[in-house]
Amino acid sequence: MTACSNEPSERPDTLVDLATVQSGPRVQAEELNGAIAREPRNTALLARRASLLLAAGQPQAALRDVAAALEIDDSDGSLYFLQARVLRALGQLPTALAAARQAAQRGFSGPELPLLVGETQLASRNYTAALDNLDRTLRLDPDQPAALFYKGLAYAAIADTSTAVQYLQDALARDPRQPEILHQLAFLLNAWRMPTDAARFAALGMRLDTTSGLLKYDYGRQLELQGRPDSALWYYRQALVLDSTVYRADYRLGLAAARERKPAALIQHFQRALRRNPRLPQARALLAEALESQNRLPEALVQFRRLVAENPGNQHWTYKVWKTADRVQAQLPDSLRTSPRYYRRPAAPTRLLPISPLPPLRPEAR
Repeated sequence: MTACSNEPSERPDTLVDLATVQSGPRVQAEELNGAIAREPRNTALLARRASLLLAAGQPQAALRDVAAALEIDDSDGSLYFLQARVLRALGQLPTALAAARQAAQRGFSGPELPLLVGETQLASRNYTAALDNLDRTLRLDPDQPAALFYKGLAYAAIADTSTAVQYLQDALARDPRQPEILHQLAFLLNAWRMPTDAARFAALGMRLDTTSGLLKYDYGRQLELQGRPDSALWYYRQALVLDSTVYRADYRLGLAAARERKPAALIQHFQRALRRNPRLPQARALLAEALESQNRLPEALVQFRRLVAENPGNQHWTYKVWKTADRVQAQLPDSLRTSPRYYRRPAAPTRLLPISPLPPLRPEAR
């Protein structure tokens, strides 16, 4: 459900949360083992077991069954569609699209195919192709909530927030108990500086899914936007307890630590956040200077060099690299100070311009 993020995650081709039903499909797949041993060339049995294995979170095993079925019958379009679903779950986007094309060429039709293709194109950041296929899905099934949801994500990715919110609301009207839709609505409305509306969706989502770190973050963000920072920080911490990958919560906690002059906490939060998203506004600069203030000079030097690479020609960061490298050199044992293996001194800047303040923080980290 997060195809428009920096690192697209695997997800099924519908809005069903398979985490709640894994045990059932796994047991049913195992029950087919005997039947398949008796009829190893029965493609229907192989396809059925592959579908169950996919639902149970075992896509590699599912892919083996699909491959075995296609070796027996390579004219069945439904097998290629199943193969495309499995490859999508494995994150193999180009091969998933190729399998979907094979399914269409062999007569497989219905809204499931353009829905899968649209979502896969969305994960590939090919937004025009994604929207075309999602429109095709909606022509075949106008009330398909997944297609409306993915159209909302596509419009959000191209920064058409008002259209994105409309499609997400349409999806919610057809599937009102889907936490992922509520999260995306709350996130976009917070980004659009409409925290009161965001709070409503986030609160409903938390009631439906008490384990969602993303919804905790959404609720905390609207509190911060409404001038309640202490309450917001509590929700950000809770978001990380539930899901350590919610890097925006780390980012907000790191900014709070910077305001409170707590460099140790700042370092902890920004290091985690930057692993997930290396382009968060001001995070690397604040992290580098906090590491420097804590005399963690080799780590600070790494961050200063990254800042020079990201901001070529910036005199401030060039000077920081030059100065910090000298301090790292001074801390080395005498036998290592001139060894190029351990140290490479950058050229000193020829002329230092006045150091300008950091640019203002952007309103929302995407």
